[in-house]
Amino acid sequence: MRDNHAMHLLIPFAHCSSEGCTASLNALTLPHLQKLLSRLVALPLDSGDALGMSAPHERALARAIGLPLGDGLIPWAALTARQAGLASGAWAFITPCHWEIGSKHVVMSSLALPDFSAQDSQTLLAAMQPYFEEDGITLHYFEPTRWLAQSELFGALATASPDRVAGRQVASWLPTDEKATALRRLHSEMQMLLYNHPLNDDRVARRLPPVNSFWLSGTGALPPAWTESAKAEPKVISSLREPALQEDWPAWVRAWEALDATECAALLSALDQGGSVRLTLCGERHAQTFGPQQSGVLTRFKGLLRRQPLSKVLERL
Repeated sequence: MRDNHAMHLLIPFAHCSSEGCTASLNALTLPHLQKLLSRLVALPLDSGDALGMSAPHERALARAIGLPLGDGLIPWAALTARQAGLASGAWAFITPCHWEIGSKHVVMSSLALPDFSAQDSQTLLAAMQPYFEEDGITLHYFEPTRWLAQSELFGALATASPDRVAGRQVASWLPTDEKATALRRLHSEMQMLLYNHPLNDDRVARRLPPVNSFWLSGTGALPPAWTESAKAEPKVISSLREPALQEDWPAWVRAWEALDATECAALLSALDQGGSVRLTLCGERHAQTFGPQQSGVLTRFKGLLRRQPLSKVLERL
């Protein structure tokens, strides 16, 4: 059984490197978060960089549940496949998506596909399946905007999280090693197939973005002896994601303040009642976890943190 007495809140996109995000920090009013940070201590920083394939919030969640931490090789799809009762082995996620194609670059849309039903998704999967099967890849429908793909090709193929690519040039994030040869060919074939697909003709007629490509992510295989932890998993709060990816900073500020009034307030209440709480804030580079005060060297960080404005805490991410 899981330990439900501990509370761990994990907040992705708590800060971004955009100048607009930094400029918005002064508009943030987060009293519950400020109180939490004054009463908890910073644990060792999970440091990374903005070019890593696995986003900080993915690394933090993987560490919490004991998954392998290889950059771009955290086996999220294999975990999902196991939970769905599918076979073991190497898996990946396939995300149908829209690429904005310009004369000099191709950019992944930061917006989720609008009006993309389960039936539409399954129609495209059926059309694409034979091409993937030629390369030994089996597709399984999971949900409209995410499928599962099974192949031993994915066992050591590092891939970038969609959260890394959204709104950015895809060329910077596509795998380039020899193991990705089939993937590069499939991208070309699927762009041709999808360009002429009747479903996309209908979407264009309705002024919806066509589904003109796919993204591969979550690759890897679970270790043979891996089992799910009995500890309570962190509660991941995703409300900052969409405004951050769309760089809508007024909406990001509103989402932060709503989060502070609800989730952070609940965590503070649990702390007031003597509960064991943790808070993990994630930016584009680092993930910082805060935990209960301990004796010794960690207590010195608490006084330092109290003297720092909240904006400085977030900017360090």
